[in-house]
Amino acid sequence: MNPETSVQPPAARQPRNPGPSWGYQFLRIADRVVPEIIFRPMRGIGTAFAMAGMPAERRHSREYLSLVLARKPKLLDVWRHFFAFEEALMDKLRAANGKILPCTYGDGSSDCTPWLKGELPLLLGTFHVGASDLTGFLLGGYMKHPTYLVRQRVGNSHDTEQLAARYRDRLHFVWVNNPDEIIFALKDAAAGPAAIAMQCDRVGFSARTESFDFLGAKRLFPVTIYYLAWIFKRAVILSVGMPTETGAELFASPTFTPIPEESRAAFMVRAREHFQAFLHQLETLLRKQPYQWFNFTPLNPPVPANPVDRS
Repeated sequence: MNPETSVQPPAARQPRNPGPSWGYQFLRIADRVVPEIIFRPMRGIGTAFAMAGMPAERRHSREYLSLVLARKPKLLDVWRHFFAFEEALMDKLRAANGKILPCTYGDGSSDCTPWLKGELPLLLGTFHVGASDLTGFLLGGYMKHPTYLVRQRVGNSHDTEQLAARYRDRLHFVWVNNPDEIIFALKDAAAGPAAIAMQCDRVGFSARTESFDFLGAKRLFPVTIYYLAWIFKRAVILSVGMPTETGAELFASPTFTPIPEESRAAFMVRAREHFQAFLHQLETLLRKQPYQWFNFTPLNPPVPANPVDRS
């Protein structure tokens, strides 16, 4: 079974990124021919028009910003949030065009080195934050071994398509749109040494959630990556990429490694501690760069009054 073809849904069922179908191509062409001193203000104006037509996303942005900023956000704050997302998109399009965007390593990220050298089959957990989508592409000189990205397939995703075409020698996709088939695709991907990367912040596609402290409340986050680590006996590293003036900075957790003969209950206790520690680090990063949280959807829900034990 080929993971890239096994779980693709019919086109009519695919969700779609907002914006016109020609929007990404226009941005790529304009970036080549329009001077940045003119193009950047144009992007700012375009962001304002896009924001005006997205009331639900504006509402979710305000909800998040009120917590991370610890005050009522102004309209300018919401625009900055949208514009930060647009600039992250531009970085992806520029990388697809061949621009070199260097990636540096934040404090405490040294555990990534064995994986980068191809010495450790790994499950990579990341978040819709900053330059996280790009860090795997920017780690030049290392990423010669294949990586499977677990993603939702959507329409109008020119940025993903172009990056996939550019890095097709080592980048493959496992699409989550059909949950009934994803486990078979993951088994195929895990049969070899390739890394498997998946998002760990949106609960919509995860049957396994736990509550963690984040932005002032106990909130539900998916922990599927740890159940896969238990099944496939793979280590886990969580990471995000934060934008810099020239590229991105990688912040990664210590490696979480399965212990032989460990019970699943003990394994999950350690897993929860590992995930919570990284969420604390992520919240610290977001307090410093609050506009880099790219979930324009309802914030992770607070834990129910009578939570169900999902372990």
